Amino acid sequence: MTETTERVAVACPSCSPDLETVHEVLTTGGGHATIRCTECGHTHKDQIESTTEFEREVVVSQGGESFTATADVPEGEQLAVGEEFLLDTEEAIMTVRITSLELDGDERVEEASAEAVRTIWTRAVGNVGVNLTLHPSDGRRDETRSMTVQVPGDYEFTVGEEDELGGEEFTVEGIHIRDDAHGYHQEKLDFDGDTAFAKDINRLYARDESSSAWSAW
Repeated sequence: MTETTERVAVACPSCSPDLETVHEVLTTGGGHATIRCTECGHTHKDQIESTTEFEREVVVSQGGESFTATADVPEGEQLAVGEEFLLDTEEAIMTVRITSLELDGDERVEEASAEAVRTIWTRAVGNVGVNLTLHPSDGRRDETRSMTVQVPGDYEFTVGEEDELGGEEFTVEGIHIRDDAHGYHQEKLDFDGDTAFAKDINRLYARDESSSAWSAW
């Protein structure tokens, strides 16, 4: 439990006036703090409310592996599955999404206060691997193959549109949405124009459009 925080998320007037970025707190006093943006290095003053914080364990899943970090959560803050936040780890500052909240007694819930949570289970969504199922343009399902493409979490895929990633050209035909994604009208998107972010996708189904001939392998 701490009374001050060394890093805060606020808008930077220099590089990100409309979005929060991580700032280092340099000095405090007089109701305002001098802070420095970790993205562009700009130093400015901002009013930062003093609050009690709880240090909580954060388990991060990334690329099929997981590691543990910690995060300071303000007293009274409500946490919920699907929410995203910036996590400062030893390796990097990354964007993660809450996938589960663990209370004392190993109970898992979808929403809880900072005081009640023991462990925050998350998934890294800044850069993600998207599972891609490709089938030949002539419809031969026996030569369908699967691969994983690495893209930024906010990369958009649209049903009916062509894309080129990982040396493959393809047309998106269907998108299967992850359980922890919110804001989609259904789990499977298959109408032209349906769009989803890479971080929300469980699997992408597409028709191969590459010029190279298919061969059995």
